Amino acid sequence: MTDENNEVAENATQTRVSELLSSLECTVTCAYDGMASVQCAPELIHAICAKLKTEGGFEGNTLVTAIDHGAGLEQRFEMVYQFLSMEHTQRVRVRAMTTGDDPEVDTITDLWPGTAFSERECFDLLGVRFAGHENLRRILMPEGFEHHPLRKDFPHIGIEPDKLYQKWDEERRSAFAEKEAGK
Repeated sequence: MTDENNEVAENATQTRVSELLSSLECTVTCAYDGMASVQCAPELIHAICAKLKTEGGFEGNTLVTAIDHGAGLEQRFEMVYQFLSMEHTQRVRVRAMTTGDDPEVDTITDLWPGTAFSERECFDLLGVRFAGHENLRRILMPEGFEHHPLRKDFPHIGIEPDKLYQKWDEERRSAFAEKEAGK
């Protein structure tokens, strides 16, 4: 495919998505990588995603993540979603800036059940909560871990890595001792 053909395809995606989302308050542009990009308020994420799936034919969700732009900023976390339409051979990205240090957005697991693990990973590593998620819990870090490692304010020095292990080992040894005493 030539650069000219790529540009025509990118413009077609942007135009189709713009028309599809014209009733919602959002901005559709062509991103630096040529993908159609939707910028919206965080409270519109679910409505936009629903429209992309049901009316736009974007049957696959390929990414759910967040970007931490740094502590102290009013709009600290940026939510990023990517979708694929195999029927139209098009991709679209949805972005929304959240406010505060404890962001919460609506889950999209009712639309794409496979996003459950991506949302859990985003919660675990960045601390983003997904309202309506049925099983929002840690997926990579142990339960009880007090930090979110992909946040810009994650303390790389000074955390006590053995604290959780020592607690787990103590519980394991106590359970073993109780079991042995019961023999």
